[in-house]
Amino acid sequence: MNKQKLESYCLNLPGSVHDYQTDWEADRYQVGGKIFAMIGCDPAGKSILTVKCDPHRSEELRENYTGVIPGYYMNKSHWISIYFDANIPDEIWEKLIFHSYELVFQKLPKKIQKQVKP
Repeated sequence: MNKQKLESYCLNLPGSVHDYQTDWEADRYQVGGKIFAMIGCDPAGKSILTVKCDPHRSEELRENYTGVIPGYYMNKSHWISIYFDANIPDEIWEKLIFHSYELVFQKLPKKIQKQVKP
């Protein structure tokens, strides 16, 4: 997967906003002020995407794909990180980003949800 494709997918989700966190050296994608995806690097400089994920689903993904690890710099049970060079079909990348977006969106106050998706 490449960064431009991931960025484009993230930014096309309703209400998605991008910023760059200098301290983390990471691109962050948020909805309603809450992060749903982050693109950065591990300590070795390998590019990773970090997304929120249902704990049971994240366990299954880690078992099936070697490029999926517990969320780097995040809560290890609710976030996963995926190496860009992981052998994962594009459709799964997109489903994981959308799953993360939906998990975050559902936790937003109703008022903000209505502003994002009228």
